[in-house]
Amino acid sequence: MNVKLGMRIPPKIGAEGMAQTAQLAVNAGLEVLDLPRLTPEWKAACEAAGLGFGSIDAKHTAQLLSRDEARRADAVEATKREMSDIAALGGRVLFMCLVPEDLTLPRSEGFAIWKDSFPEIVKHAEQQGIYIAIEGWPGPAPHYPTLGCTPEMLRAMFDAIPSKHFGWNYDPSHLVRLGIDYIRALGEFGERINHCHGKDTEILHDELYECGVLEATFGAKFGFSEGSWRYTIPGHGEVDWGKVAVRLDRLGYSGAVSIELEDHRFWGSLEAEKQGIEKAARHLAAYFK
Repeated sequence: MNVKLGMRIPPKIGAEGMAQTAQLAVNAGLEVLDLPRLTPEWKAACEAAGLGFGSIDAKHTAQLLSRDEARRADAVEATKREMSDIAALGGRVLFMCLVPEDLTLPRSEGFAIWKDSFPEIVKHAEQQGIYIAIEGWPGPAPHYPTLGCTPEMLRAMFDAIPSKHFGWNYDPSHLVRLGIDYIRALGEFGERINHCHGKDTEILHDELYECGVLEATFGAKFGFSEGSWRYTIPGHGEVDWGKVAVRLDRLGYSGAVSIELEDHRFWGSLEAEKQGIEKAARHLAAYFK
């Protein structure tokens, strides 16, 4: 496979500075970094370490889904400038989690706003050679307002904007916690994948009995959890990465699979984060290298 392994930058590792972060990534066997922003300095640090870029985080997504038309228009122009700047520095994938600024906004209303504002953004992405990858985290409880977090939404969005420059960040961890078949979704929407996250989810069956699929009333027992599930590093959850790798290979996917470290067992210290990244990288390398 021509897939490159990478990571989003966890907080303790990121606090070490970009040069040290890049070296840690290389030591873990990674080839790309997902960046919260792309600057000439960060580009130079990555290139000095022999690393490429995975995705670059978008800055104005909440405002793009504002009910206020003027705020949306400002955000559209800011996003177009951002894409131009990223393209000029060699970035290709813009990462977006489409969570509205009003977390009570119904997804149906958010979709109508998105359908109005995004064609112009995607047209500019096409002109700049940028590929948007939307993330399927459903958003915070209790409203779960994120656009594109379920197959019914992805289907409607990809039908409305058929361009490959508007696509999906495939992260099976979110699908698992939502009870959605992550392999079936990969089959249906695989052609629109522009980026992938290496993250997993463990279903906690005792907690599922206690609170079902609802958020735990008195607080989750684990970090990166709402009750009946917890996010984990790849290999510690439900995802069969061998099956994922086979299907990505069949699709001809040649982008990144970037570790997103959200696991309470590998959190809270620099050493814990390094251990989590290294374990995740070893597990994924067994299937993607």
